[in-house]
Amino acid sequence: MEVETMIDEDEPNIVTSGKSQRVIVDGFPFSIEIYRLETDKTWTLEVVDHEGTSHVWDDQFLSDKDARNEALKAIEEDGALAFMRGDNVIPFKRPE
Repeated sequence: MEVETMIDEDEPNIVTSGKSQRVIVDGFPFSIEIYRLETDKTWTLEVVDHEGTSHVWDDQFLSDKDARNEALKAIEEDGALAFMRGDNVIPFKRPE
C-alpha cells in the first residue's frame, strides 16, 4: 500500500535567523528564536524560558539583529526571574 503525502506548495516557508541563540542569564537558560515567513520582511521574536514557557513579542522587527538585541535587553534589564513571571505570560489551561 502506497501512502501519498500531500504538501501545500502555496504555503510560505519559515526562515529562522542565524541570530537565534541560547543564552544563560542569572543561571537560567533561555532560547531566543527569531523567525519570519519567507514572504515577509519583518521578524518575529520569541523567547522560551527553562520551563518551556513561550514569550512572544507583539511587535515585529525590521531586522533580526534588532529582535535579538531587544530580547537580550528585556531579559537582562528585568532579570531572569522577573522576566519569566512577567505580565506577558498567558498560562495554558491545564486539564482537570
